[in-house]
Amino acid sequence: MERYSCSKLLIPNGNSATGEEPIFVKATWFPTHFHLAITDGQAAWHCHPSEEEVKQRAAHWDLPVSEYLQLSDRYLGLQQPRSVYAFDDAGDGHKRLSWTFEKEGMTLLWRWKCVQSPNSKKSNVEILDFLMGSNVKLSDKVVGENELFEKMKVEAEKCLAQSERIANERVEFESEIYAKFLGVLNSKKSKLRELRDKLLKRENTEKSPQEEDTEKTESFDEESDYDRSDEDPQMDITGSSKDVMANKPSRLKRTRRT
Repeated sequence: MERYSCSKLLIPNGNSATGEEPIFVKATWFPTHFHLAITDGQAAWHCHPSEEEVKQRAAHWDLPVSEYLQLSDRYLGLQQPRSVYAFDDAGDGHKRLSWTFEKEGMTLLWRWKCVQSPNSKKSNVEILDFLMGSNVKLSDKVVGENELFEKMKVEAEKCLAQSERIANERVEFESEIYAKFLGVLNSKKSKLRELRDKLLKRENTEKSPQEEDTEKTESFDEESDYDRSDEDPQMDITGSSKDVMANKPSRLKRTRRT
């Protein structure tokens, strides 16, 4: 399937006040060859190499046809800053279009002979029709892109407003939840304090009877010891002496015989 391109190339021209002269190049790219239509605004030229001619030219540069066409499209579809273009006379009203490019550190020159159109007016009209059609398509595309941009802008503004609203609602929700949480937390703390006070009061209430019983027990033990100390000490001593005498062995008196 063919492709189209149209470019404005500035050609060095010493006779021009600016030192350059523009030409317009309309190219039709086929899978195995190409067609060129060129005009300077007055006269027109065309270049229609055959498939065999393109194949031979590509083989001369050790390139496949597809790569040769790709490089040609790159330099003829849009003027390259480092490339030197020329549109020189080739005799009999014909022209020779050439351009240079860098490859592997070498400056290469490609050129094709362009034959003068037998009907320059018709060729110029065809080029102008193509330019006008491309301009309309480009304008429609720009308009469509602008409309799409405006729609996206409106949607972005809506999303931004929605995001701000959600952010505000989130802040309000968090503030409300935090206030409720503080209320519940304070209520729980109050109940815990009440339970703690009740527990301490209950422990104090249970502890008081136990202390009274302990004091009574200690008083009773002290009275018992005091009663024992009030008994007759003589009775204890007498009883002890009797016990000792009862347990003491008797001694028999021996009679000494003379």
